[in-house]
Amino acid sequence: MIERMHSNERASKIVKHNGVVYLSGQVGDAENDIQGQTTDCINKIEALLAEAGSGPNQILQAIVWLADMDDFAAMNEIWNAWLPVEHAPARACGESRLARKELLVEITIIAACDTDYNY
Repeated sequence: MIERMHSNERASKIVKHNGVVYLSGQVGDAENDIQGQTTDCINKIEALLAEAGSGPNQILQAIVWLADMDDFAAMNEIWNAWLPVEHAPARACGESRLARKELLVEITIIAACDTDYNY
């Protein structure tokens, strides 16, 4: 069974299937700088993972999109302070034009989750 949460006509914020949770891309407050937007993304990710029965230590893969690779080091300062090395997921980071020009970072996550519900 596939469980979809916070869905609209275009996307779901959370999709759970076979003990894996998939999060849609999370962005931060467009008024913030790269570190503020990264912090916003991480806070949203943590809340969605908790709702899905998972957490940061269960992240399997992260994909980080930056509007400008010059922000890589500043984004990593926040990322590295958040996620301990022993829980580092497979991660990719690339530069891309994001949905709005004010957005500086978008992060998508795949994580393991608790499977205490019936399929």
